[in-house]
Amino acid sequence: MARAVGDLLADFDAELENEIALEKSWNVAPTDAVPIVLERLVDDGLKRQLHVARWGLVPSWAKDPKGGARLINARSETLLEKPSFRKAAVARRCAVPADGYYEWKKGEGKSKQPYYVHPANGEGLVFAGLYEWWRDQSMSNDDPARWLLSMSIITADTPTSESARTRRSASVFDELTALHDRVPLPMSRDTMEAWLDPRQDDAAGLVDMVRSRAHDAAADWTLDAVGAAVGNVRNNSPELIEPVEGLF
Repeated sequence: MARAVGDLLADFDAELENEIALEKSWNVAPTDAVPIVLERLVDDGLKRQLHVARWGLVPSWAKDPKGGARLINARSETLLEKPSFRKAAVARRCAVPADGYYEWKKGEGKSKQPYYVHPANGEGLVFAGLYEWWRDQSMSNDDPARWLLSMSIITADTPTSESARTRRSASVFDELTALHDRVPLPMSRDTMEAWLDPRQDDAAGLVDMVRSRAHDAAADWTLDAVGAAVGNVRNNSPELIEPVEGLF
């Protein structure tokens, strides 16, 4: 995610509730700060806002935020059964903008090839997500740092070869299946409009909608082999997404 705050505000037609700082990153890691877009009812009006949240959802009932690092993803097939995600799916849904993401393909032995997955047209993509507010009870009521905003990205199983044959055309998900059996769920702008609306409380229906439209939302994605330096989170520069010749 290497876009500026102003660009994100314009792209998503969003506003700020409070001023935020957003570092450009070409190697986002769990517990890092990332932008999210959400909608809230404020004075009986719907407001779309850009916030910065920690990647790794911390449920409101958690004793401390440490467990958030294990909740970076929410499985779409089971999230409504999980106490950590169930309430957020009903009332606290968000969109997670990104320029792209990395996935690895295993070769023989210990060899692995990273790929950068991104829209071919150079525009950003957006994932379906959930967010939560967690309050640090050890801090005073007038301390703004007492509230932690965190988020999780929703994932789904990538299609099997059998499901691929039932579709009319090939999909980038067919390629992704060779890399990993899970994929972050992308949204089109139309899908995002419905997903963000806090007045909609049919969580199961919304999750099904996002899943059913994922192929269309990813229609222009492409995969580029990139260098192994991305495997170390201390490396963070534009060179990480430069295409290289793949190992296999």
